[in-house]
Amino acid sequence: MPLMLYDTLTRTLREFKPLKDNRVNMFVCGPTVYDLSHLGHARTYVAYDVMARYLKQRGYSVFYLMNITDIDDKIIKRAHELKTTPSQLAEDMTKEFYRDLKALKIETVNLFARASEHIQEIVEQIKALIEKGYAYVVDGDVYYDISRFSDYGRLSHQKPEELVKHRIDPNPKKRNPGDFALWKSAKPGEPSWNSPWGEGRPGWHIEDTAITITYFGPQYDIHGGAVELVFPHHEAEIAQAEAYTGAKPLVNFWVHTGVLTINGKKMSKSLKNFITIREALRESSPEALRMFFLSSHYRSPIDFTYSSLKQSEENVKTINAVYRELKALANIGLTPSTPKDGKLLEELKSMEEELYKAMDDDFNTPKALAVILQAVKKINEYISSHPSSKGVEASLRLLEKIDEIFGFLRGEKAEDEKAEKLMDVVLKIREELRSRKEYELSDALRKHLHEAGFIVEDTPNGPKWSYR
Repeated sequence: MPLMLYDTLTRTLREFKPLKDNRVNMFVCGPTVYDLSHLGHARTYVAYDVMARYLKQRGYSVFYLMNITDIDDKIIKRAHELKTTPSQLAEDMTKEFYRDLKALKIETVNLFARASEHIQEIVEQIKALIEKGYAYVVDGDVYYDISRFSDYGRLSHQKPEELVKHRIDPNPKKRNPGDFALWKSAKPGEPSWNSPWGEGRPGWHIEDTAITITYFGPQYDIHGGAVELVFPHHEAEIAQAEAYTGAKPLVNFWVHTGVLTINGKKMSKSLKNFITIREALRESSPEALRMFFLSSHYRSPIDFTYSSLKQSEENVKTINAVYRELKALANIGLTPSTPKDGKLLEELKSMEEELYKAMDDDFNTPKALAVILQAVKKINEYISSHPSSKGVEASLRLLEKIDEIFGFLRGEKAEDEKAEKLMDVVLKIREELRSRKEYELSDALRKHLHEAGFIVEDTPNGPKWSYR
């Protein structure tokens, strides 16, 4: 089955085919780093993380690019409130953003591109847009003339007269109310750079265009971001890039995530329902947060409640408990195979096919999760009654393949490495006790280890341990 993906521009579900061979260039709008990231950000970035993971597992070579908006009015305002510099605030919040992504197990981004490191490219593009007649200079500011781009509004499916209604900052210097800033002249106390139009800084929209053209060229495969960015941000990106390069379309697939609400209401600091990623992670595991976000289709709205998160936590615990049991069984001597293995392997193969079928249907994660939980239930039933090495190994392979896409297992590798070092020390102490014939202490130590979740088995080749 081909991978079908919904495109916001055409409003259709289309077969996904990369522009070049099996190479996928994917760009996702990153944060404006003036404060800690919230659950709305997390929902979006988890969605694209899973998309990148799945594309890689499907055999595509994925280059995932994300921008960091470290020049912006919000950063300047917030820095003034905190009595720090915009550059220092942006640097601090960028580091915090990286920490949040790592905590959420989002590690698929190949390159984070900061706007402040692409000023030369931004200036060059603005110069070209002016020369081509798409932009104009007024008192050191540079604006994009939307009347010159006939396709303006096609992404948001709005007519030019409708676009004007969205403007809340009428400016008599503009030729059209909907014209947007490409370059803003410097104001006292604000960060600024040299340009042909005087000291100033870039507008928000041109930052992303400069970054994507620098790394991907005039066209690329996937552009992601939250649905609220469709207009004016993504609409402006199309106008800038296509006018600059002459290549159409800029993007093969526009892919947008739905809105996140808190208990049915839009997240807002004024309503005191603004939840940062790290606040949520104090109440929940990253795996549960990932499962909660993925329990809704990425394009659908999702309402966050702690009761819903609790259910996701329970499901994650079940998956990890079954995985730990499989790992423990894999470390002890089992019958190589049993007659019931054939049925299990057939069921696992069928469920894996259903999983891929769901993901090929526009990344239908709710349907995929239903298949995963069904598979975990089947595996749990199997291992509760005389499992074999063959069945355990097949079950482990499926769960680890699932984890490569969804990230539901709790860092077993890292935890195993810590546990292995600790258990090596403990078992050496236990062997020392046994050599002194202090069997009572040795048995008590093994009992305490069992209660802590570790099984110790004495063998002719020495003691072996596994998770209980």
